[in-house]
Amino acid sequence: MGVASRVAHFALVDVNNFYVSCERVFQPRLERVPLVVLSNNDGCAVARSSEVKALGVKMATPWFLLKDLAAQHGIQALSSNYTLYGDMSERVVSILRDFSPDIEVYSIDESFLRIDAVTHLYPSSLAMGEVIRSRIRQWTGLPVCVGMGASKTLAKLANHLAKKHPVFNGVCDLNVLSSPELEHWLSITEVGEVWGVGRQLTLRLQAMGIKTVWDLRCASPKMLRAHFGVVMERTGSELNGISCLELEQIVPAKQQIIASRSFGRAVISLEELEESVATHMARACEKLRTQSSVAAMIQVFVRTNHFKPSEPQYSPSIAIGLVEACDDTLVLTDAALSGLGRIFKAGYRYKKAGVVLSGISEKAQQQSSLFDDRSWNHKSAELMKVMDALNTRFGKKTVHSAAMGSTMGWAMRSENRSPHYTTCWDELPFVR
Repeated sequence: MGVASRVAHFALVDVNNFYVSCERVFQPRLERVPLVVLSNNDGCAVARSSEVKALGVKMATPWFLLKDLAAQHGIQALSSNYTLYGDMSERVVSILRDFSPDIEVYSIDESFLRIDAVTHLYPSSLAMGEVIRSRIRQWTGLPVCVGMGASKTLAKLANHLAKKHPVFNGVCDLNVLSSPELEHWLSITEVGEVWGVGRQLTLRLQAMGIKTVWDLRCASPKMLRAHFGVVMERTGSELNGISCLELEQIVPAKQQIIASRSFGRAVISLEELEESVATHMARACEKLRTQSSVAAMIQVFVRTNHFKPSEPQYSPSIAIGLVEACDDTLVLTDAALSGLGRIFKAGYRYKKAGVVLSGISEKAQQQSSLFDDRSWNHKSAELMKVMDALNTRFGKKTVHSAAMGSTMGWAMRSENRSPHYTTCWDELPFVR
């Protein structure tokens, strides 16, 4: 039976408090300790443990505003460790592929599965959800919740219910609820919890008397389309179990690639700006080559610190078109540094720099110019291939352009970062 002819059944598997949970896997002493993970440069909270949420700390609260509360309640703060989080995410996805070949990696901590072809392998869908939970917990140490439903929107909603209501024990399948049970749970859930219904839409829906998920499910499709458009009409259909959104198993190539970071301290010299721009360009080009694309346009920008209005402000950018689209780090770095030299002005304390790649197309369809040097193109492709292979095998920046420098004194602060437990031999955890 083909996928299209089966009744759709989706699952959403979501790691609870992902960043915080990743840290706790390797530092069990942090269990039940109020913990926040901070953004780049240790600026603000980007992940909060349930203990911190209970203290009323909102997402993106600046860390300096939490210092007194942290001292009072013993809140621990860690710098973000995206290398660790990315690796742990890949491990979770690898486990999920054992349960279903139809998977959409929606975000670093969420994946949709289409499960209607595999639920018969388990006593029930709930039993399958329990196996998913226990296996991920046992193999990675990460806690997850599983939501299931006849559409992706219902699976997302079921995951929310599984996370918020202990009665579900971390697994909720809306397909197996009786009609009165389904009405109960949808009636006590605010409409703003529906996937895709943001704050502004919530206010508009509430003004029309649509305050709960059940209200939205019962709303007229014609009315939803007339007032909110076809997307909201589709959301209403999904809430009624009519699957309108299929899995997106092939990630479309990005049409714009941005690489930028704030500096750990103010940068005033052109030399250090050049190092940072070359570093960002190297990272952007790696992403470009990963998706087998080339770029025809680059943009370079620098910023002073807008949060210090007492200092002189200057935030220029420059766009540079290339004669031939390419993915060569050395060529694009040279163009970026040329642009940086044209916008740089001495006398400013710069806080951030970055590059943007656009005009992106498939490398296989790259159009050659009349004066194209095919031998050079071949050498460039081989050089980038070798460089990527060495950096993948032996670690980032094993081979890099001299323009990137070696000291990186401008790099962002990350004063309390945990080790790269799973990706660096020198930082493997010890077991005593």
